[in-house]
Amino acid sequence: MTRPSARVPSGAPVLDRRALNRALLARQWLLERQSRSAADALDHLVGLQSQNPGDPYTALWSRLAGFRPVELSRLVTDRAVVRTPTLRTTIHLVAADDALRLRAFSRPVIERGFWTGSPFGRRVTGMDLERLLAAGRAFVETEPAPVSALAAHLGGQWPDRDPVSMAFAIRSLVPLVQVPPRGTWGASHQATWTTTERWLGRSVPAATSAEDDAAVVRRYLAAFGPASVRDVQAWSWRTRLRPVVERLRPGLRVFRDASGRELFDLPEAPRPDPDTPAPPRFLPEFDNLLLSHADRTRVMEPAWRGRLWRRGAFLIDGSLAGAWVLRRERGSTTLVAEAFARIKRADEAALLAEADALVRFQTADADGNERDGGRLAIRLVRADGTEERRSVDASPSPSGVAIETSIPVTP
Repeated sequence: MTRPSARVPSGAPVLDRRALNRALLARQWLLERQSRSAADALDHLVGLQSQNPGDPYTALWSRLAGFRPVELSRLVTDRAVVRTPTLRTTIHLVAADDALRLRAFSRPVIERGFWTGSPFGRRVTGMDLERLLAAGRAFVETEPAPVSALAAHLGGQWPDRDPVSMAFAIRSLVPLVQVPPRGTWGASHQATWTTTERWLGRSVPAATSAEDDAAVVRRYLAAFGPASVRDVQAWSWRTRLRPVVERLRPGLRVFRDASGRELFDLPEAPRPDPDTPAPPRFLPEFDNLLLSHADRTRVMEPAWRGRLWRRGAFLIDGSLAGAWVLRRERGSTTLVAEAFARIKRADEAALLAEADALVRFQTADADGNERDGGRLAIRLVRADGTEERRSVDASPSPSGVAIETSIPVTP
């Protein structure tokens, strides 16, 4: 739905910031938790960024009704989803089919990152690359191995070369996946790698066709649109995608943002009323919502981008409002949330209720059953420096409403 606004010369309808925000939240399943499977979510969202193995669990908890960690863990152990470098060269948790499709789509980005975006490429320049890649492939296919073991093995064969650079040549130029227990609920084991082909029994295509690229762009729009060409490129790090979008143009709807930038979208995709309520939501540190547009103002103030380092984000009324971190100490787990600006009391109450549920989720077992995690607590640091501290009853009342004590604190 478009909000009444001036039109730019092209005559394309204008979507203001709030309209874009609600459209994005609807696509990301953050306006209302969906009664869908974890597999459905990974397919729709085109994977989840996953440098931190636990992040996809938090991301799905915020999007799916009744989500239990065991569901995603089983997908990992059953090889239905895998952890692999794809979009933006970073580790993503993706469906097995996407481990092939998205790796082929991202191949130019990953190879460019190795040769020109890191110091590793120049340190293997002049080597017999075919021999190096074959040696690395054979090693990790014999038995999954961490990068350190791969580096040691390659260093033994080429003692005059930097072993870490050779290992990263394998990680970048050979399609690899991280194998479980890495990526399962509560498992923080060292990352061990094998080839995608060995793990899935299928090889990654050497390149994508024009039709393949168009299919990926359409999936992006379904999950992140309406969006500009620059947005698609920021999400994927692929360059020169304008021709792909232009080929799709006849089947797309075209809008403009308030600055006049051209935005593209699928005709059938949801664009809710901009006044649709958006509940508080907690997102992991590297959530797709915050990383997938060149213009991120639809979800955050530009000045706040740098304040999320090593912390997750929380949304109020659909936009970034603060950061959070879970602090685990002996005998206690505390969710510490820091607000970046003043929050209305009603929103604060809803945020604290969501925080209560998140603490319970983070300390539960894979089936969602409460474990003895000791004392559970929430600490909200307001923008004015005052605090709200709540202890969370480890056993909810029969109605499912937590029994809490509220302790306002002033520094």
